[in-house]
Amino acid sequence: MKVSKGLTSQLEYKVACFIEENNLINKETSVIIGVSGGADSVALVNALHNLGYECILAHCNFHLRGSESIRDEHFVESFASKYNLKLEKIDFATEQYAAVNSLSIEMAARELRYQWFEQLRNKHAAQAIVVAHHKDDNAETVLLNLIRGTGIRGLSGIKPVNGTVVRPFLCVSRSEILDYLDHSHLDYVTDSTNLEDEYTRNFIRLNVIPLLSKINPSVLDSINKTSLYLDQAEKVYTNAIQEQKQQLFIDNKVNIASLLELPSPKAFLFELLSDYGFNENQVADIYHSLNAISGKFFLSKTHRVIKDRETLIVTPLPDEENEQYYINDVPSQTTHPIRLSFEVISDLSGFNFERDKSVAYFDLDKIALPLQLRRWNRGDRFYPFGMKGAKKISDYFNDRKFSLEQKEATWLLCSAGDIVWIIGERSDNRVRVTDSTKKILKVKFFFTN
Repeated sequence: MKVSKGLTSQLEYKVACFIEENNLINKETSVIIGVSGGADSVALVNALHNLGYECILAHCNFHLRGSESIRDEHFVESFASKYNLKLEKIDFATEQYAAVNSLSIEMAARELRYQWFEQLRNKHAAQAIVVAHHKDDNAETVLLNLIRGTGIRGLSGIKPVNGTVVRPFLCVSRSEILDYLDHSHLDYVTDSTNLEDEYTRNFIRLNVIPLLSKINPSVLDSINKTSLYLDQAEKVYTNAIQEQKQQLFIDNKVNIASLLELPSPKAFLFELLSDYGFNENQVADIYHSLNAISGKFFLSKTHRVIKDRETLIVTPLPDEENEQYYINDVPSQTTHPIRLSFEVISDLSGFNFERDKSVAYFDLDKIALPLQLRRWNRGDRFYPFGMKGAKKISDYFNDRKFSLEQKEATWLLCSAGDIVWIIGERSDNRVRVTDSTKKILKVKFFFTN
């Protein structure tokens, strides 16, 4: 779209330029506009309608403000009818939804609103969901995030584009919107809760910003400029982090020595591990444990970080804590969780053993079905082939200098609760083939890369 300087409204001209600069929307298909009936959304609809966009209005009745909620709905109906605009409406049992999903009322309303907006976007094949956040909202968000504690992302403010949601009013202030409504002779409704400072955002709007304005009358512009600078800085920062991830995070591992050579290893670790569900406190604990002994691990809801000698390893948590699989018959084959073949050898004349760690041989009469496949547990013992005494699996691993990754990748084959084979490693002496063996069970493990 080529913006015309002949537009009579300065606000509409600024919005048109902002839309073009940020490639927010076009005039080829419709847009869904969230409309409460308040000043911001009424101005947004009027501006976009005047600029030639096909507007579909979407109004939510959250039933949180009694008669005011009904008043707002009736106002939006009249507004849409007056300007011959399409209108979609919905009623939400917001308090019930919040209780069921353990959400605050504010978060419940937000979740319900945007879920429905997206449904409407798909229904009408609309290009975007348009909402009326403006400069003042952005400044409030930056201050709120600063007070709560945030990284550079939170201080960069509200983005003009977030998925299918766009915000063309981020270039104008609340006072500009009110002037625009006044000059356009447009009515709107006022949410009485906006005048109450019980809510954090309202408190910032009604109390904090006026105090800051005494120090700097242009504080809103200053905060918005700073958030814009930080938005650009965040892009540089994010790009640098991605490059470092490609260099350091290989096969889900990070070399600790290389990590510590970075200018800010803790910041990199947070950006890496937050993608796997680890919070700031957990990342701090992991960082302070970089010099700890091997074996220390940390859990998020979806992943685990393990310190293994000189590396940190990130692995997804298994779907089940104690994975167990059964082989009910032999001969047979299995491909899950690993590929194994089970062969019964009855004719032992001239039989030769295959000397390969991927193959194990057992006296079939000493094997009880079903066989069990499982991971190892601390305290597990077996009788290594060629030895009379028992040995802890953990000691066997240590003797073989297994890494934590190798230990966790190891499967055990069990019979009647006893370990008969550390698969791909060593079988158990108690089920070995002897001169009196009549039938042999041959089990082959197919290694995968």
